[in-house]
Amino acid sequence: MKVCVLSSGSKGNSCLVITNETKILIDIGTTSQYVVNELDKLGIKPGEIEAILITHNHADHIHGLKTFIHKYKTKVYVTEKLYSLLENEIGSFDYELYQDKQAIIKDLRINTIRTSHDAGEQMGFIIKNHSKSMVYITDTGYINNRYYEELSNRNLYVLESNHDVLMLKNGPYPYFLQQRVLSDKGHLSNEQASNYLCKFIGDETKTIVLAHLSEKNNTPEKALETLNKNLDENNIKFKNIIVAKQNEATKVIEV
Repeated sequence: MKVCVLSSGSKGNSCLVITNETKILIDIGTTSQYVVNELDKLGIKPGEIEAILITHNHADHIHGLKTFIHKYKTKVYVTEKLYSLLENEIGSFDYELYQDKQAIIKDLRINTIRTSHDAGEQMGFIIKNHSKSMVYITDTGYINNRYYEELSNRNLYVLESNHDVLMLKNGPYPYFLQQRVLSDKGHLSNEQASNYLCKFIGDETKTIVLAHLSEKNNTPEKALETLNKNLDENNIKFKNIIVAKQNEATKVIEV
């Protein structure tokens, strides 16, 4: 399994997952053309994308979805509630419902987990390809401890590290928006993301991608500094950390 975060941040999010048998996207929150251009750089035609997973229906996760799926007829995996929310925004589309919170797409098994955000329906993913696995979680105020065991010791983590709390409190956001970000239905701070990662990563973990950084309330340096500080405090030696960017894809990550 290979993974490339095509775009990550407050203005749009999308991630590519590749296996021997299939290619899928998680979210299309940028323009459809941006995704097509990034796929082209990797030698992938958009018609090769077999499915799209959607975390939730906020614009920075579905902005380019309508154009992409109407042009390339790509199937979208949804819950009934998420389908209804998306249909209201983009019209009808080809979809598949998760069964028992799972989906199988060729050699991929997708398990959904419930996240906590102020959208109508929201989820994260544990994606497995034979013995390899990854976690993809953005846009959540916290991670429920009932998922801890299932989230532990995965090969790759793509996890939101949205804001530095002091930057947020001293920044340009009005008070009500600060409270929204800080709430249990908001976003993970650098400190929260680091604490979770120190709980989850194990001997099988090879790569961490810090994702969905706020342009106004965070910096890559602060996100990395916070994670490295928490790793040191927990006597965890881990160096393969990538900070995903808004307008630049990561390298292709071998899971």
